[in-house]
Amino acid sequence: MIHRKSIIAGLVSCAFIGLACAVPARAQVAEAGTPPVPQVQQQPWSFAGVFGRYDQNQLRRGFQVFQNVCANCHSARLLSFRNLEEPGGPAYSEAQVKQLASTFQIADPTATGGKRAGLPSDGWPSPFATDEDARAANGGVVPPDWSVLAKARGQERPFPQWVFDFFTTYQEGGPDYIFALLNGYQDPPAGFVLPQGKFYNAYFPGHAIAMPPPLSDGTVTYAVGPNGEKAPETVEQYARDVSAFMAWLSEPGLNGRKEAGFRVIAFLLLFAVLLYLVKRRIWENVEH
Repeated sequence: MIHRKSIIAGLVSCAFIGLACAVPARAQVAEAGTPPVPQVQQQPWSFAGVFGRYDQNQLRRGFQVFQNVCANCHSARLLSFRNLEEPGGPAYSEAQVKQLASTFQIADPTATGGKRAGLPSDGWPSPFATDEDARAANGGVVPPDWSVLAKARGQERPFPQWVFDFFTTYQEGGPDYIFALLNGYQDPPAGFVLPQGKFYNAYFPGHAIAMPPPLSDGTVTYAVGPNGEKAPETVEQYARDVSAFMAWLSEPGLNGRKEAGFRVIAFLLLFAVLLYLVKRRIWENVEH
């Protein structure tokens, strides 16, 4: 009979041989085919870290980019007009939100003609009536909904970065990736065969993306800030602002969550100190 240890040793040997054979094959595919995807760089977001908060001015600029560029193709089913006046977000006034909503025509079978002016309680209207219309206008592809896209586009971090993420509370992988993607359009390298109707993007898996470059310098005119400042109207700034807006859209309660977490941690620390003092008070005169 064959000894059990011999069988296990044989299986382990086969596994190592299989790995040794697989590594060169993968290397050949990488050399002859698709270029490697560069690592997405971590960006200095205002909402990063334990004490991070959304920048209201940046969210307003990001909404401008979304409204003028991205909303032409992408839906945002979880966004209502009234969300734009909530604390922690762009914080538009009630009058501004009403005025904005009224510029849209909302389908309503009870209204005259089947349509009416939008109300703050209405959801953000989709650019296409059906998915079939969206596919017909975008080369057979339905653009993804924007509502939680920043959460859905997270990324795996290499060791040891993912270990430190537990302590730094890094959760901005989605905005980092979206920012890199919007800045990643470039000419394909020599030898790369780009399928017809696709565009080369350094950060997109496979590098062939159906979405054409959505941003260009000067596409959106930013409003002047309260102190006379004005953000640069460049692709990099547009990408940064709209990525931050997408982060807020996917987690609008981030500011409140972090404030509640800070209060809980402060309470637990104070409670631990009180327990220690009570313990000392009770047991200081007791012989051990």
